[in-house]
Amino acid sequence: MSAIIFPLTRYRFEFVAKTNIGLPEYAGSTLRGAFGHALRSLACMTRAKTCNACMLASSCPYISLFEPQKPSTGSISVATPPVPYVIEPPTWGAHHYAPGDKLSFHFTLIGKATDQLPLCIMAWRRAFLRGVGAGDGIAELQQVIHETTEAETVIYYTGETIKEHPRFIVLPEQKAPESVTLQFVTPLRLQENGHALPPNRLTPRPLLTALLRRASLLAEHHQGLTLYTPEQFSELASAANQITGEIEMKWRDWTRRSSRQQRAMQLGGCIGHWTLIGNLSPFWQVLRLGEMTHVGKEASFGLGQYRIQSASSMN
Repeated sequence: MSAIIFPLTRYRFEFVAKTNIGLPEYAGSTLRGAFGHALRSLACMTRAKTCNACMLASSCPYISLFEPQKPSTGSISVATPPVPYVIEPPTWGAHHYAPGDKLSFHFTLIGKATDQLPLCIMAWRRAFLRGVGAGDGIAELQQVIHETTEAETVIYYTGETIKEHPRFIVLPEQKAPESVTLQFVTPLRLQENGHALPPNRLTPRPLLTALLRRASLLAEHHQGLTLYTPEQFSELASAANQITGEIEMKWRDWTRRSSRQQRAMQLGGCIGHWTLIGNLSPFWQVLRLGEMTHVGKEASFGLGQYRIQSASSMN
């Protein structure tokens, strides 16, 4: 495959705590909830309790960002399209921020959602002024930094307009390594029949097809791009059967509070190292893309995050 130009931007949001803020062991769900609530309060024109049957659904930025609707057509069948953002919360473990402490996290926008950065900045700012985490701690947005593999640039500082910056990344055509090690830093939830696979049931094919499927759905539903035809997808899925792996993964449980269901939900996934071995050329671009888009269930609030840690050849 030739080089892929993929519409994606990754940012680091930096806040300063104004009151005490307590974030749970894994704050991805907490941050997503605060962001969604603030985004809807800014974008909703009708003030209806739900978005069901809203006549403005086709033009509403809240729906396109937070509750994308199933399209009538598509090359890949899906009940609910993936949302065009990824939240990467602070590192694992409960965090306490005292007044004056800096709080930062990463936020990635994908496809046409990159045009909604001003609205997203306003939503994040409102979310933290309303209160986030235990005790509804308050923080003030200081700056937003655009990050690339080559550099980082401050594109927004309090009181300034957003500086122009590239709204895409380039995935060049490269010689793939003979093997690569992925370090999963947040739980990977590859699902089968509605349940996350434990470490002893992980195999390369579900991982690689999940990466291919996620990249395809994001490109198709949020940019109108077709990365792979159904025939190409089938060929790649077959090629994934030839990849072998060495797994050093363990299970990690965690609990999140669902405000919608008003109950605690026990979730878990696999963390650790996974080495893939074989002809990785057909999958190299989506492996690199997956570092930013993540893979598996609940990727939108940071699960399934990995880093390409090592490879036998990076030529």
